[in-house]
Amino acid sequence: MIRRVEIARRVEIARRVEIARRVEKQARRAPARVSQKLWTWIYMVKEIGSEEVRKIPGFHDEPLVGRRRGVRSVRPNRAYRAMYRVVVADDGEVVVVEEVSKHGY
Repeated sequence: MIRRVEIARRVEIARRVEIARRVEKQARRAPARVSQKLWTWIYMVKEIGSEEVRKIPGFHDEPLVGRRRGVRSVRPNRAYRAMYRVVVADDGEVVVVEEVSKHGY
């Protein structure tokens, strides 16, 4: 029972999402399907929390390595990815979406 409470509290904390102004602009320039899936991901993070959304395989959520260590990405499709960071604030964790760009393989 204690474990369930801890998980619920952690999910409750990471429900705030901040979107950089340039991300809105980048999302408008992306194909409609990419933009739609990105906004769906943001909505789901707000509703059920980032920890639970990471478990959904359709978003391809993964941590980045190298110079982007500490940043995570979701892929709305194979060509695009959105990069975000989970930041600890005074009132809990905040998901900050930093960039939406074409993914170079």
